[in-house]
Amino acid sequence: MVIQERDRELLRQLAILRVMDREQAKIIAGFGSTTRVNTRLLALTREGLLKRFFLGTTAGGAKAIYALSPKGAAYVGIPLRGVQRRNGAALVGDLFVEHQLAVNGIYCALMSQSAVQREITLERWQGFSEPLTPGIRLIPDAYLELKTPAGSSAAFLEMDLGSESRTVWKGKVQNYLLYALSGQFEKAFRQERFRVLVVAHSERRLRSIRETVAQMADKIFWFASLESIHRDGLFAPVWLRPTGDARLPLIKEPQ
Repeated sequence: MVIQERDRELLRQLAILRVMDREQAKIIAGFGSTTRVNTRLLALTREGLLKRFFLGTTAGGAKAIYALSPKGAAYVGIPLRGVQRRNGAALVGDLFVEHQLAVNGIYCALMSQSAVQREITLERWQGFSEPLTPGIRLIPDAYLELKTPAGSSAAFLEMDLGSESRTVWKGKVQNYLLYALSGQFEKAFRQERFRVLVVAHSERRLRSIRETVAQMADKIFWFASLESIHRDGLFAPVWLRPTGDARLPLIKEPQ
Protein backbone atom coordinates (compact mmCIF):
# COMPACT_ATOMS: atom_id res chain seq x y z
CA MET A 1 0.00 0.00 0.00
CA VAL A 2 1.29 3.44 -0.95
CA ILE A 3 0.70 5.84 1.96
CA GLN A 4 -0.33 9.28 0.72
CA GLU A 5 0.02 12.61 2.50
CA ARG A 6 -3.73 12.65 3.05
CA ASP A 7 -3.40 9.32 4.88
CA ARG A 8 -0.66 10.74 7.09
CA GLU A 9 -2.81 13.76 7.91
CA LEU A 10 -5.68 11.46 8.86
CA LEU A 11 -3.39 9.53 11.21
CA ARG A 12 -2.03 12.73 12.75
CA GLN A 13 -5.53 14.08 13.31
CA LEU A 14 -6.63 10.84 14.94
CA ALA A 15 -3.85 11.28 17.49
CA ILE A 16 -5.66 14.50 18.52
CA LEU A 17 -9.29 13.47 18.09
CA ARG A 18 -8.85 9.86 19.34
CA VAL A 19 -11.76 8.47 17.30
CA MET A 20 -13.69 9.43 14.19
CA ASP A 21 -16.47 8.17 11.98
CA ARG A 22 -16.61 8.19 8.20
CA GLU A 23 -18.22 11.61 7.85
CA GLN A 24 -15.64 13.20 10.13
CA ALA A 25 -12.85 11.53 8.14
CA LYS A 26 -14.27 13.06 4.94
CA ILE A 27 -14.00 16.56 6.37
CA ILE A 28 -10.67 16.14 8.12
CA ALA A 29 -8.82 14.49 5.23
CA GLY A 30 -10.68 16.27 2.43
CA PHE A 31 -12.27 13.27 0.71
CA GLY A 32 -14.72 14.26 -1.99
CA SER A 33 -16.92 11.17 -2.04
CA THR A 34 -18.26 8.55 0.34
CA THR A 35 -17.01 5.72 -1.86
CA ARG A 36 -13.46 7.05 -1.82
CA VAL A 37 -13.32 7.56 1.93
CA ASN A 38 -14.80 4.09 2.56
CA THR A 39 -12.18 2.52 0.30
CA ARG A 40 -9.32 4.37 1.96
CA LEU A 41 -10.44 3.69 5.53
CA LEU A 42 -10.77 -0.01 4.73
CA ALA A 43 -7.28 -0.09 3.17
CA LEU A 44 -5.72 1.67 6.17
CA THR A 45 -7.48 -0.75 8.50
CA ARG A 46 -6.27 -3.80 6.56
CA GLU A 47 -2.75 -2.32 6.58
CA GLY A 48 -2.94 -2.23 10.38
CA LEU A 49 -2.63 1.56 10.64
CA LEU A 50 -6.18 1.98 11.92
CA LYS A 51 -8.38 0.04 14.29
CA ARG A 52 -12.06 -0.29 13.43
CA PHE A 53 -14.92 -1.08 15.75
CA PHE A 54 -18.67 -0.64 15.60
CA LEU A 55 -20.90 1.60 17.68
CA GLY A 56 -24.59 0.78 18.07
CA THR A 57 -26.97 3.52 16.95
CA THR A 58 -30.43 4.54 18.17
CA ALA A 59 -31.86 3.26 14.86
CA GLY A 60 -30.70 -0.24 15.72
CA GLY A 61 -27.77 -0.34 13.30
CA ALA A 62 -24.03 -0.10 13.80
CA LYS A 63 -21.68 2.67 12.70
CA ALA A 64 -18.01 2.03 11.94
CA ILE A 65 -15.65 4.00 14.18
CA TYR A 66 -11.89 4.33 13.60
CA ALA A 67 -9.00 4.85 16.00
CA LEU A 68 -5.25 4.98 15.65
CA SER A 69 -3.45 1.65 16.05
CA PRO A 70 0.00 1.28 17.65
CA LYS A 71 1.41 0.73 14.16
CA GLY A 72 -0.31 3.88 12.86
CA ALA A 73 0.98 5.97 15.75
CA ALA A 74 4.53 4.70 15.20
CA TYR A 75 4.27 5.40 11.46
CA VAL A 76 3.67 9.13 11.99
CA GLY A 77 5.85 9.34 15.12
CA ILE A 78 3.05 10.27 17.51
CA PRO A 79 2.30 8.88 21.01
CA LEU A 80 -0.71 6.57 21.03
CA ARG A 81 -3.67 8.34 22.63
CA GLY A 82 -6.51 6.62 20.85
CA VAL A 83 -9.41 4.67 22.28
CA GLN A 84 -8.24 1.30 23.50
CA ARG A 85 -10.93 -1.02 22.23
CA ARG A 86 -10.56 -4.42 20.64
CA ASN A 87 -10.33 -4.27 16.85
CA GLY A 88 -13.65 -5.29 15.32
CA ALA A 89 -15.53 -5.01 18.63
CA ALA A 90 -19.21 -4.04 18.77
CA LEU A 91 -19.77 -1.29 21.33
CA VAL A 92 -23.11 -0.63 22.98
CA GLY A 93 -23.61 2.36 25.27
CA ASP A 94 -19.97 3.44 25.15
CA LEU A 95 -20.40 6.93 26.61
CA PHE A 96 -16.76 7.91 26.17
CA VAL A 97 -16.77 7.18 22.44
CA GLU A 98 -20.14 8.89 21.92
CA HIS A 99 -18.94 11.94 23.86
CA GLN A 100 -15.66 12.15 21.93
CA LEU A 101 -17.47 11.90 18.59
CA ALA A 102 -19.71 14.80 19.64
CA VAL A 103 -16.65 16.87 20.61
CA ASN A 104 -15.05 16.00 17.26
CA GLY A 105 -18.20 17.21 15.52
CA ILE A 106 -17.46 20.72 16.79
CA TYR A 107 -13.90 20.42 15.51
CA CYS A 108 -15.20 19.40 12.07
CA ALA A 109 -17.64 22.33 12.05
CA LEU A 110 -14.74 24.68 12.73
CA MET A 111 -12.86 23.11 9.80
CA SER A 112 -15.85 23.18 7.43
CA GLN A 113 -16.55 25.17 4.30
CA SER A 114 -18.82 27.41 6.36
CA ALA A 115 -15.82 28.55 8.39
CA VAL A 116 -13.80 29.16 5.22
CA GLN A 117 -16.57 31.31 3.76
CA ARG A 118 -16.58 33.45 6.88
CA GLU A 119 -12.77 33.76 6.81
CA ILE A 120 -12.51 31.92 10.12
CA THR A 121 -9.44 29.77 10.69
CA LEU A 122 -8.96 27.25 13.47
CA GLU A 123 -5.50 28.17 14.77
CA ARG A 124 -5.34 25.79 17.73
CA TRP A 125 -7.24 22.80 19.07
CA GLN A 126 -6.14 21.00 22.21
CA GLY A 127 -7.58 18.22 24.33
CA PHE A 128 -6.76 17.54 27.96
CA SER A 129 -6.22 14.49 30.15
CA GLU A 130 -5.35 16.35 33.35
CA PRO A 131 -6.41 19.60 35.07
CA LEU A 132 -5.43 22.91 33.52
CA THR A 133 -3.59 23.99 36.64
CA PRO A 134 -2.81 22.47 40.05
CA GLY A 135 -5.36 23.23 42.72
CA ILE A 136 -8.33 23.65 40.35
CA ARG A 137 -10.07 20.47 39.25
CA LEU A 138 -10.90 21.60 35.74
CA ILE A 139 -10.49 19.39 32.67
CA PRO A 140 -12.26 20.93 29.63
CA ASP A 141 -13.25 18.80 26.66
CA ALA A 142 -11.14 20.99 24.39
CA TYR A 143 -9.50 24.38 23.97
CA LEU A 144 -9.68 26.28 20.69
CA GLU A 145 -8.37 29.48 19.17
CA LEU A 146 -9.95 31.05 16.12
CA LYS A 147 -8.55 33.68 13.81
CA THR A 148 -11.46 35.79 12.56
CA PRO A 149 -11.94 39.06 10.67
CA ALA A 150 -12.81 40.61 14.06
CA GLY A 151 -9.62 39.33 15.72
CA SER A 152 -8.53 36.32 17.76
CA SER A 153 -11.05 34.36 19.83
CA ALA A 154 -10.18 31.79 22.52
CA ALA A 155 -12.59 29.36 24.16
CA PHE A 156 -12.90 26.17 26.14
CA LEU A 157 -15.48 23.61 25.04
CA GLU A 158 -17.83 21.70 27.31
CA MET A 159 -19.91 19.01 25.58
CA ASP A 160 -22.91 17.75 27.58
CA LEU A 161 -24.82 14.64 26.51
CA GLY A 162 -27.05 14.63 29.58
CA SER A 163 -25.02 12.49 31.98
CA GLU A 164 -23.73 15.18 34.39
CA SER A 165 -25.71 16.32 37.41
CA ARG A 166 -26.54 19.85 38.50
CA THR A 167 -23.94 19.48 41.28
CA VAL A 168 -21.25 18.62 38.73
CA TRP A 169 -22.16 21.69 36.69
CA LYS A 170 -22.03 23.95 39.73
CA GLY A 171 -18.52 22.66 40.37
CA LYS A 172 -17.51 23.33 36.77
CA VAL A 173 -18.78 26.90 36.89
CA GLN A 174 -16.97 27.57 40.14
CA ASN A 175 -13.74 26.14 38.76
CA TYR A 176 -13.93 28.17 35.54
CA LEU A 177 -14.47 31.34 37.57
CA LEU A 178 -11.53 30.48 39.81
CA TYR A 179 -9.37 29.82 36.76
CA ALA A 180 -10.39 33.10 35.12
CA LEU A 181 -9.41 35.03 38.26
CA SER A 182 -6.17 33.11 38.88
CA GLY A 183 -4.22 34.69 36.06
CA GLN A 184 -3.06 31.26 34.91
CA PHE A 185 -4.94 31.37 31.61
CA GLU A 186 -2.96 34.27 30.16
CA LYS A 187 0.32 32.68 31.26
CA ALA A 188 -0.53 29.28 29.75
CA PHE A 189 -2.25 30.31 26.51
CA ARG A 190 -0.95 33.83 25.78
CA GLN A 191 -4.49 35.14 25.40
CA GLU A 192 -6.17 37.89 27.41
CA ARG A 193 -9.56 36.24 27.91
CA PHE A 194 -11.58 33.16 27.13
CA ARG A 195 -15.15 32.03 26.69
CA VAL A 196 -16.69 28.73 27.72
CA LEU A 197 -18.79 27.21 24.93
CA VAL A 198 -21.36 24.83 26.40
CA VAL A 199 -23.00 22.54 23.84
CA ALA A 200 -25.91 20.42 25.08
CA HIS A 201 -27.50 17.50 23.25
CA SER A 202 -30.98 19.12 23.29
CA GLU A 203 -32.69 22.46 23.85
CA ARG A 204 -34.32 21.09 27.01
CA ARG A 205 -30.97 20.08 28.46
CA LEU A 206 -29.51 23.45 27.44
CA ARG A 207 -32.20 25.28 29.44
CA SER A 208 -31.44 23.21 32.52
CA ILE A 209 -27.68 23.86 32.40
CA ARG A 210 -28.20 27.52 31.60
CA GLU A 211 -30.44 28.00 34.63
CA THR A 212 -27.76 26.45 36.83
CA VAL A 213 -24.98 28.61 35.40
CA ALA A 214 -27.04 31.82 35.57
CA GLN A 215 -27.27 31.48 39.35
CA MET A 216 -23.47 31.76 39.57
CA ALA A 217 -22.19 33.69 36.54
CA ASP A 218 -23.41 36.13 33.92
CA LYS A 219 -20.22 36.29 31.85
CA ILE A 220 -17.85 34.04 29.84
CA PHE A 221 -20.44 31.26 29.28
CA TRP A 222 -22.14 30.73 25.90
CA PHE A 223 -24.76 28.03 25.21
CA ALA A 224 -26.03 26.20 22.14
CA SER A 225 -27.67 22.84 21.48
CA LEU A 226 -26.53 20.19 19.04
CA GLU A 227 -30.05 20.40 17.59
CA SER A 228 -29.62 24.07 16.64
CA ILE A 229 -26.01 23.63 15.46
CA HIS A 230 -26.98 20.73 13.18
CA ARG A 231 -29.98 22.64 11.87
CA ASP A 232 -28.55 26.14 11.39
CA GLY A 233 -24.77 25.81 11.69
CA LEU A 234 -22.16 26.54 14.33
CA PHE A 235 -21.69 30.14 13.19
CA ALA A 236 -25.38 30.99 12.93
CA PRO A 237 -27.14 33.04 15.65
CA VAL A 238 -27.91 29.99 17.84
CA TRP A 239 -25.92 30.95 20.95
CA LEU A 240 -27.38 32.18 24.25
CA ARG A 241 -25.76 33.93 27.20
CA PRO A 242 -26.59 32.96 30.81
CA THR A 243 -29.43 35.49 30.85
CA GLY A 244 -31.58 37.02 28.12
CA ASP A 245 -33.37 35.54 25.12
CA ALA A 246 -31.27 36.98 22.27
CA ARG A 247 -29.70 34.33 20.03
CA LEU A 248 -26.22 35.46 18.99
CA PRO A 249 -23.67 34.33 16.38
CA LEU A 250 -20.51 32.69 17.70
CA ILE A 251 -18.35 35.26 15.91
CA LYS A 252 -19.50 38.83 15.59
CA GLU A 253 -19.25 40.21 12.07
CA PRO A 254 -16.86 43.20 11.80
CA GLN A 255 -18.54 46.55 11.24
